[in-house]
Amino acid sequence: MLDTFPLNRPNTPLLDQIDTPDKLRNLSVDSLTQLAHEVRLWLLYSTAQTGGHFGAGLGVVELTLALHHCLNTPDDFLVWDVGHQCYPHKILTGRKEAMLSMRQAQGLAPFPKPDESPYDAFGTGHSSTSISAALGAALAFRLKGLSHKSVAVIGDGAMTAGMAFEALNHAAHTQADLLVILNDNDMSISRNEGGLATYLANNLKNKTDGKTTAALFEALAFEYTGPIDGHNLSDLIVNLDRVLVAKGPQFLHVITRKGKGYAPAEADPVGFHAISKIDPLTPPNKPTPSPKFCNIFGRWICQKAATDSRIVAITPAMREGSDLVRFSEMFPDRYFDVAIAEQHAVTFAAGLAIKGMKPVVAIYSTFLQRAYDQVIHDVAIQKLDVLFAVDRAGLVGEDGATHAGNYDLAFLRTLPNMTLLTPANEAELVQALEFGYQQSGPVAVRYPRGTAETWGLAVETPAYPEPYIAYQGSKKIALLNFGPLLARAQAVAEALDISVVDMRCVKPLHSEILTDLCRQYATLVTLEDHSLSGGAGSAISEFLHANRMGNKLVCLGIPDEWIEHATREEQLDMCGLSIEHISERILALRNE
Repeated sequence: MLDTFPLNRPNTPLLDQIDTPDKLRNLSVDSLTQLAHEVRLWLLYSTAQTGGHFGAGLGVVELTLALHHCLNTPDDFLVWDVGHQCYPHKILTGRKEAMLSMRQAQGLAPFPKPDESPYDAFGTGHSSTSISAALGAALAFRLKGLSHKSVAVIGDGAMTAGMAFEALNHAAHTQADLLVILNDNDMSISRNEGGLATYLANNLKNKTDGKTTAALFEALAFEYTGPIDGHNLSDLIVNLDRVLVAKGPQFLHVITRKGKGYAPAEADPVGFHAISKIDPLTPPNKPTPSPKFCNIFGRWICQKAATDSRIVAITPAMREGSDLVRFSEMFPDRYFDVAIAEQHAVTFAAGLAIKGMKPVVAIYSTFLQRAYDQVIHDVAIQKLDVLFAVDRAGLVGEDGATHAGNYDLAFLRTLPNMTLLTPANEAELVQALEFGYQQSGPVAVRYPRGTAETWGLAVETPAYPEPYIAYQGSKKIALLNFGPLLARAQAVAEALDISVVDMRCVKPLHSEILTDLCRQYATLVTLEDHSLSGGAGSAISEFLHANRMGNKLVCLGIPDEWIEHATREEQLDMCGLSIEHISERILALRNE
């Protein structure tokens, strides 16, 4: 059992010989056991250098070794779901040294990525997609007359999503040669929630022989095996060899421990779900001195719920990330973690709202995408009083394109009766949440990951969400800011003697004030941490066209391309959203 991070490069003689999985297929169980130890050492060492997902990878070391020992990857199709389980897989598929570049610009992605390696069979940045993908691959093999295997490893709470059960149901219908492995570690990021987690946990606690659990999956026409110890290599290999040659849908139930082999992570699987880069002079996960946007939200909802018993908080398995821990402790009867089930979260909120409650759905921007139909059909059309606290909006840095919340304005802005607010700082986030709380009907407040760039403004601000001039310049150019890039907008304005308007709201636009701005400024430049396609700049363009305004318009935001993982500052620079790039673009207007 390891209890410290190796800050010096560990000795891994056996692992150093493994550059492709075929090198471990003839290894004995004793050698594989030694290899498992070395993989854990390297995982500890490399993640300490880069930061990243941690506990889930430690928990699947033996399972990863057994799978690559028994399968013929990359010809066989192996999907990791959720994708942050894949670090040991990357180590064993020729990317050991490249792990030191994890989550950095031009380095390894933190999730499986097919254009990074042929061993990454399918991109799984989000959860609960593996069974559908593996079923598709299995049927493709059958249609082509190929005997390749298709395997989905689903774990860390991903089994709770409806999509996983939709795929199980379809697999039963097709009778495909498909292996689904449930990596059952009783965890998502937090402890697993819901009936399925309770069902599985109770069967294990009562030491059943698997027959009760088997009934659930055998009812769906899967042949069930398990539960087996996911850290016992001998048992894993014997069972994998058997189910991989069996015909029809197979279900292998594997019990693992998140954080396995590293004592602090085993004791605190929530705290060690992911870690920051380790500074040897300070403890891991040292809290940042300034509050994050999510902390501001968490503080606000607790204060508001103390005075209004109608408020309920809903999260799809993001209690820690959305900062709802304190709320869950203070108001347990009004806190609902629905597990990884974003569609249910939104319609559940609609049901609460239609009976007079005030539901607040705390959800990441990229996870809200998965519930778009429910936002339209169950909330917006019925004009229900639901407040969406949309976290991780805009570029998120090291998690890359799969987690970047670059599209929420575009997909929400088209909906009638939807109010979209874009606060820039701590004070504005509180004001926006308060406005959304008081507003009747659906409201989305979007805010980014991390700390705010500015905490207050010297000017007296009007009532939220009315736009106001945050900086007055002498030139006939106005920089219209939507969201958290206000500080850099002000820096540009001061240097170039132009004005900054803090817009604060994308929908509805304040037509009277915007009309006055069009009269005052010949050129408008929009600035947003969002896709240029369909974003706030598009909304301004539509306004100018509809009102036959002749102002010159330049839109600055995220271009129509996938922005790969890097630090948030590096990503903003890639998108031309650094202070220098914004200044250069505005200066170039003089020559256009």
